[in-house]
Amino acid sequence: MRVRRLPGTVLAAAAAALVLAGCSSSGGGGEAAAEETTSPLSAYLDAVWGGDLSEEEQQRQSEDQNRRVEELVADCMQEQGFEYVPNTANLSWGGGTEYEWEPDDRAWVSQYGYGAVDFPGRDDVPEDTGEEYVDPDGDYVESLSESEQTAFYEALSGPAPTEEQMAAMEDGSYEYDWEDSGCYGAAQHEVYEAEDLSQSAEFASLFEAMDEFWTSTGESPEMSALDGEWAACMDAAGHPGFAQQWDAQNSIYDEQNALYEAGGSGEEYVEPDQAAMDALGEREVELALADLDCREETDYRDRQTSIQNELEQQFVDDHRTELEALRAAAEQD
Repeated sequence: MRVRRLPGTVLAAAAAALVLAGCSSSGGGGEAAAEETTSPLSAYLDAVWGGDLSEEEQQRQSEDQNRRVEELVADCMQEQGFEYVPNTANLSWGGGTEYEWEPDDRAWVSQYGYGAVDFPGRDDVPEDTGEEYVDPDGDYVESLSESEQTAFYEALSGPAPTEEQMAAMEDGSYEYDWEDSGCYGAAQHEVYEAEDLSQSAEFASLFEAMDEFWTSTGESPEMSALDGEWAACMDAAGHPGFAQQWDAQNSIYDEQNALYEAGGSGEEYVEPDQAAMDALGEREVELALADLDCREETDYRDRQTSIQNELEQQFVDDHRTELEALRAAAEQD
């Protein structure tokens, strides 16, 4: 298992996402809270990515997309000379969670730190509903010869990965190509990617500008000054060496990655030493609490939100025509 740290451009986008989603430590708030935390850019991006939809609407949208994918796969497989029954059963959208993620709540941080080593629901066992999954294409595939089954799955999902591709998957350098992923790749591309306005040529320059904006936000003079105050506080608390607030959290993920990677890979993989993982968990909580203290001391979240909103408003003012066109295209769909 490998845990992803928050690198470069993702850090800036994540900082923006905190503002888009709101930074409440208490869960609740309803429509008033939603209005309170709506940022200048999220007013446009919610229309593109469904942030303005209820969970029920998002569930229906997900079910519709899955149905369309499966129907396209069936048509594609038939063209390849195979039977295929669309599988639309047991689909659930994973947008909601019963667990609160509260990185600004002291009691939560005292227990979970950043939520890396330990996190809400980690030890939960999935509920056994007693229902056994039945593959609607299982009997048909079983009726095929071994060579026909190989051809079936290659048509469905593309050829098996080569040793080079497996190595690339392991080191994180693998790049997915829908054209090499059979009928599923083509169907998912048509339903998800081809209809994704962020991937369209029409709005390519706008989304490139947004990427540059999110990258530069974390490096703006205002955020650099705020991070400098936070870093000075962390240094005084005995945790030096962090330039940005996200660096503290990333340091834990880096150590956790190292523990997992030390176990090797493949069939010879060995789980990390539990004592070492427990020790990391203790350091995580200690660091996260110091981080929380310094965020509170510097009024980090509120100031970060204010800075982000001001920068977003300037971006909106500079790109209003393109953003309005983007929202209109999203609402038309």
